[in-house]
Amino acid sequence: MGSDEGMDSRRGRRGPGTIIEKIYHNRKGTVRMDRFCIIANREKDEGLAFAGELADYITAGNGSCTVMADACREDGSFTDTIRIPEDTQCAIVLGGDGTILRAAASLAGKGVPMFGINLGTLGFLAGTERQGAFAAVDRLLADDVRIEERMMLAAEIYSAGRKLYEGAALNDIVVTRSGFSRLICAGVYVNGELLGEYRGDGVVASTPTGSTGYNLSAGGPIVMPTAHLILITPICPHSLSAKGIVISADDEVLVLVKESKKTQEEEAFATLDGKEAIRLHAGDRIRIRRADTAARLVRVKDRSFFDVLRTKL
Repeated sequence: MGSDEGMDSRRGRRGPGTIIEKIYHNRKGTVRMDRFCIIANREKDEGLAFAGELADYITAGNGSCTVMADACREDGSFTDTIRIPEDTQCAIVLGGDGTILRAAASLAGKGVPMFGINLGTLGFLAGTERQGAFAAVDRLLADDVRIEERMMLAAEIYSAGRKLYEGAALNDIVVTRSGFSRLICAGVYVNGELLGEYRGDGVVASTPTGSTGYNLSAGGPIVMPTAHLILITPICPHSLSAKGIVISADDEVLVLVKESKKTQEEEAFATLDGKEAIRLHAGDRIRIRRADTAARLVRVKDRSFFDVLRTKL
């Protein structure tokens, strides 16, 4: 994607990024965008009809746009980032929260900001709904937006000392019991020290962005999505005292799948942002830490997080 040097928009100094950051940051801290790509979920946008309408609208507004489908590749990613033009300044994502999460995992290493347009049900991560799409494009072209950096989590899964899987998540990393298993026991360690052993349906490790997802359903707190924290929340714990905890983003979490009274071959699963389920056995370990890359979400300036909370929850 170009140089690894860029401007850190949040702190106003040189930092990790890509050359595209130099292209559209001006002295006022706003963004100047006119080169877009559209990532569309074909199941939500049949025949890419709406994507085509948006692309035509952007072109009529003196912008340029590439349209691509959100299709799964053999390596497990959902967005063919190789096809995204190098000078792309913003990816417009058409779909629901799942589409946005898949795009975030693919684009985080590229430094390309995303603007989500909800074509799904909840659309908590989206910047606008379908009916506001064209007005939102006008604001993108007029520099009337802001970029939020959202921390992500990185996970490494080990079995018998061998790394089975590694990946990143914008929302959460979940360790949960397999479909027909009994309660599982998950030992949770923070910086090598035992936090607790949770017997129940599993454990959620969430980012601030994911605090309104599975974490909320499991009884965890809502935090500002731009914060730098890690939330650990047990899922249906068989205990009156088991509670979630909020720790620093610089802490490292280890989840150990422990043997239960009747251990079975497939004790649990791990999922990152609800994607593919990785089978876990007793003794397997999941190492969780803040990812080296962050997701960059484009927001219209007059839509706050509290506005979203009031309308979505």
